[in-house]
Amino acid sequence: MPTWGTTLTAAGLSGTRLRNDYTHAVRRVLRREPAPYLALRLLAAPPLVPWLAAGLAFMNLVDDVAETGTPAARAANLAALTERVEAALKTGDSPDPLLRAYAHAVDSRALPAHWVSRFLEGAATAEAGFDGFAAEEDFQDYLDAYAWPGVVIFTGLQYQGGPDAEQAAGWRRFVDAAQRVDFLADLAGDLADGRLCIPRSRLDEHSVTRADLERARDTPAVRALLAAETSRARAALDATDGILDLVDPGLRPVTATMAELMAHQLTAVERAGSAALRKDVGYGLVTPLRTLLKARAAARR
Repeated sequence: MPTWGTTLTAAGLSGTRLRNDYTHAVRRVLRREPAPYLALRLLAAPPLVPWLAAGLAFMNLVDDVAETGTPAARAANLAALTERVEAALKTGDSPDPLLRAYAHAVDSRALPAHWVSRFLEGAATAEAGFDGFAAEEDFQDYLDAYAWPGVVIFTGLQYQGGPDAEQAAGWRRFVDAAQRVDFLADLAGDLADGRLCIPRSRLDEHSVTRADLERARDTPAVRALLAAETSRARAALDATDGILDLVDPGLRPVTATMAELMAHQLTAVERAGSAALRKDVGYGLVTPLRTLLKARAAARR
């Protein structure tokens, strides 16, 4: 694996301040999400790594602000962050090294700014005041407003000029599957935090109440609901087939690994059944390491 300094040079990044800004961004990713960091560092082509690390750090920053504090505090903090982001994108400068790095990445890669503004708007409207989904249509609206642009402001940096319509649509399918799997894997934790991420209409279809889920009741109706949800997630995952054809060759090993881990996690949710209501279903440690090492070996070949 190239040193971080070599990686910065491969991306054409020079100057002490700029290199320090990208280093600040990648360290934030490492602290918050070590698995994606390792995937990028081990598997992605070095010239792409700093751009994507800055994008992931920015995505995480917005997520954290949108999910922290009271609804009023979230709204106020997101408004303030939006002002700082807009200023950074306009001037290329900011007191925050993370925003400086991201603004530089957006400018250098010519990512259309509407993806960034759409993500920030979605953070305020769809995420900060999240109150669940009444029906499937609300879930799809959530993807369009927040989850999809949230992925594109990160993965879109692989494309000079941003993704074209076909590439963006491919990532829309990918985030549909990823969000379904994530919501199912995090069912227990979300319910403990007062979040229900299964559309309420589907609870009604199976005659399941929110209390049934919060109390982790192992009933035929609950099992049928969870089986139906995992089936939808599996269909969404199958619909991502072909995403690698839309990805920069330097990012294909990372994307393939993400898809493999997502499939592994969904299988674990399927096996857990109603136990997923009592404890979140994680990746564990062995499987991600094995998957990363296997992908690394394949990439080197």
